[in-house]
Amino acid sequence: MSEVIQDSPGSVAVAERNAQSPLPEVVIKPIRRRRDIGALIGVIWITVVCLGAIFANVLPLPDPNDVSSVFNAIPGTDGHILGTDSLGRDVLSRLIFGARVSLAVAIGATSISLVLGVTLGMLAGYFGGTVDKFISLFINFTLSFPPLIFLIAMVAVLEPSLSTLVIALAIMGIPNFARVARANTLAFAEREFVTAAKSLGASPLRILLRELLANVMLPILSLALVVMATLVIAEGSLSFLGVGVPPPTPSWGGMLAAGREQMSRHPQLVLIPALFFFVTVFSFNRIGDWVRGRVGKDSAI
Repeated sequence: MSEVIQDSPGSVAVAERNAQSPLPEVVIKPIRRRRDIGALIGVIWITVVCLGAIFANVLPLPDPNDVSSVFNAIPGTDGHILGTDSLGRDVLSRLIFGARVSLAVAIGATSISLVLGVTLGMLAGYFGGTVDKFISLFINFTLSFPPLIFLIAMVAVLEPSLSTLVIALAIMGIPNFARVARANTLAFAEREFVTAAKSLGASPLRILLRELLANVMLPILSLALVVMATLVIAEGSLSFLGVGVPPPTPSWGGMLAAGREQMSRHPQLVLIPALFFFVTVFSFNRIGDWVRGRVGKDSAI
């Protein structure tokens, strides 16, 4: 006597899902539940740094330029949580106020280069022809300059200031955004929704803003986080070389430059700012990698 086995609706659904997916269900579940701990740590750190920089004036910290009676103090000495530098200034206060410079450069320069780069890249990718040639020529012309020499020349010609640093770094960041925006515009320009908009008589401006911009911006946002990490390093390098934000304005690169002469006897003056540099750049990179992993498979990033 044969037995007739009837599949339940639940088993049928599972079978259909497994047939559609190239991976078995036992592999899919861990992938879906997996969380990027590095990106989470990065978000927490960047949030803490941003809040500290914004509310630095109301935090119970001494003025970053006030000189105390202790010099080159180790962390925890005389109420100074991270010690003092060679002039007796509180290291923690200078790190928090110095975060304003690093974040202002990273966010300001990235925002300017993003707007200009995306505009140029989308125009080049959508219209092509002569427009693409001229914009590509500008991008190649900008990329032909060694970045460090260009930045030093800009700061040397103009008055060293935060605004000069932001403008110089923004110019260097335009080609990165323009190339990614152009590649993604080319990838989406032949999609069905763009063809449908053209057939309905939509203007090029409407297609660029309403149809293409949202798709192009997804990979651009992940690139922006990586660019921010690069600009934090660039600002620190220029300040370390003495062509960044002029003293006594605190900056992380300036603190590294001031502490290098005392490194053999007081290594904390270099190690503490370097640790802030490392964690901040690591955080931006990890968040950027996480975002790129979420949107990169559908884009030309």
